[in-house]
Amino acid sequence: MTDYDYIIVGAGSAGCVLANRLTEDATNRVLLLETGGSDKSIFIQMPTALSIPMNTEKYAWQFETEPEPFLDNRRMHCPRGKVLGGSSSINGMVYVRGHAKDFDEWQQHGAQGWDYANCLPYFRKAETWAFGGDDYRGDSGPLGVNNGNEMKNPLYPTFIKAGVQAGYQETGDYNGERQEGFGPMHMTVKNGRRWSTANAYLRPAMKRPNLTVMTHALVHKVLLEGKTAKGVRFEKGGKVQDVKASKEVILSAGSVGSPHILQLSGIGPKAVLEEAGIELKHELPGVGENLQDHLEFYFQFKCEQPITLNGKLNLFSKGLIGTEWILNKSGLGATNHFESCGFIRSKEGVEWPDLQYHFLPAAMRYDGRSAFDGHGFQVHIGHNKPKSRGWIRARSADPKDKPTIQFNYLEREEDREGFRACVRLTREIINQPAFDAYRGDEIQPGAAVQTDDEIDAFVRQAVESAYHPSCSCPMGTDAMAVVDPEARVHGIERLRVVDSSIFPTIPNGNLNAPTIMVAERAADLIRGKVLPAADVKVGMDDQWQTRQREGQPERQVG
Repeated sequence: MTDYDYIIVGAGSAGCVLANRLTEDATNRVLLLETGGSDKSIFIQMPTALSIPMNTEKYAWQFETEPEPFLDNRRMHCPRGKVLGGSSSINGMVYVRGHAKDFDEWQQHGAQGWDYANCLPYFRKAETWAFGGDDYRGDSGPLGVNNGNEMKNPLYPTFIKAGVQAGYQETGDYNGERQEGFGPMHMTVKNGRRWSTANAYLRPAMKRPNLTVMTHALVHKVLLEGKTAKGVRFEKGGKVQDVKASKEVILSAGSVGSPHILQLSGIGPKAVLEEAGIELKHELPGVGENLQDHLEFYFQFKCEQPITLNGKLNLFSKGLIGTEWILNKSGLGATNHFESCGFIRSKEGVEWPDLQYHFLPAAMRYDGRSAFDGHGFQVHIGHNKPKSRGWIRARSADPKDKPTIQFNYLEREEDREGFRACVRLTREIINQPAFDAYRGDEIQPGAAVQTDDEIDAFVRQAVESAYHPSCSCPMGTDAMAVVDPEARVHGIERLRVVDSSIFPTIPNGNLNAPTIMVAERAADLIRGKVLPAADVKVGMDDQWQTRQREGQPERQVG
């Protein structure tokens, strides 16, 4: 049995970061275990092909929820990365940190030291922003972040202009001082390629002799001696083997994988483990609970001018796009096509933005299929601060038996109210004069959907996961917390969880950026060093609702 200092389970968004940072110390011997394989496929590396790896069993766990009782008992698709880079190799590459107050909220939930002032230095450490660093943006980190093709399609700036006409602000950098408002959207693309954590962090680290990366390795459980983690048991090529860690085992298997592995190891809620036939080693009631996700739907319109991506979905056009990308890493193949966006508040009294827009100059589905014949555009809109909570629960002691997943989407009335605001506020925005030259008929939801009941019925059938499962091993100090503010599992020595499962609450935005930030900061905590807290202003506008409704001039803040 080979010994290592650290064993990291999962080569995903967090695991690749940890592998890189922990092996910066040449005395650390690190083993990184990944169930999936290589990420070198063109369908992973070419940004525009994002729908392919997400829907491919080879690259993603194709999880499915139990029937969701508040979504007309629909089973929802929940893909998770199963490849080097994890979900950063299959996601939409959208780079959103979240609002500053999302992280202040973490600290309020008991995650001491994870407020925005302490998180911002790690966002900066992680990235190289294409337009240079400042107090908010990094200029020397591994993660390349840019603006894609810089909004060459006229519909992108039109969406921003419509948001301003509707009474909202324009923000030059939603990852900078002010998130709220409409502006260009950022993506993890560098030199025309998907810049996953495998490309950004893992490949440089693999050149170091103190890192061992083992793919196609399915972890069965953490090996415990009493209340101490000693190593892991995994299966590779049909052979089950044990490996020891002299310092720590770190679970970075994601918001589905990490709680499932804890439960398989006998760590979790007593009743859940008994039902699954797993011997209880350490009772920890919060493991797998507090599960959160973002929902979204596509608000679609016909376009009166033939300028949308719907005209590029035929095989000939796709061939030309692919050829240009292969030869030059440029053109429509080098972007995720989400190049403008918005962050707004759903109603008066909401303290910070809770609705998010991704604008797409096409009317299509996430799997790449056209929504209808002709030209169209759409906005992906979702309510991003849900109150509903779900769970991840092992079905049995067999690690190959996928866990039960139940989000309880839209269980809470506040969440249903949020989606009613999504429909009504989006109509206000798209019906601004900026869109007059482009806007055709409303395809979805359709003009007939007006009342609360009609909107609720539409939403139950139309919403899809935004693929942001999180919070299933929450960080904090209360009875339901799974890890402490240094990501150490409560009651178990030498075991940590570092990934999006330890978020106490879900941020207002896509989750790849905060997951990378969490791994960066956790790596420093493990190594006994942390960056000093930032001292910056946060752009806030207390008069947002008044200005929107009454047309008052924008108030400059900060």
